[in-house]
Amino acid sequence: MTRTSWHITRADNALTLSRCLPARFDVAVETVLIGGDPLRLAQQIRQDMWRAVQNVRGFSPVVRIEGQGESLLVTAGGRVAGRVPGNLASEIRAVLEDESKRSRWLRHARRDKKRLQYVQSEVFLHKSTTGFDKEVETGQ
Repeated sequence: MTRTSWHITRADNALTLSRCLPARFDVAVETVLIGGDPLRLAQQIRQDMWRAVQNVRGFSPVVRIEGQGESLLVTAGGRVAGRVPGNLASEIRAVLEDESKRSRWLRHARRDKKRLQYVQSEVFLHKSTTGFDKEVETGQ
């Protein structure tokens, strides 16, 4: 059975995704991304970070995203119950600097905006087509 009890905290143009409250960074790495939905970004980053460091005993991931104009400051890391391994920050940094992951995160984070534009244009086309078909059938 999977647990879905993630805490999403929003305050002062920032979003924090964490398993435990209060969110705590025993280890943290920062990067900057351009645009996208902060919640979608945080979820994708958390998943990839967890896949990379799930063997660290007592690790609980935390991702904080702060809006800074057009860019987003991403702080990824988390709390560790016990001793923090020396290579943990470098493993998280490797995840954040992986270009293929970054492009996938941004694609995913921008997906709904593009989908909404597509759906709106489809609704417009459907309405105009429906109106045209109605004319032909009724002869009006």
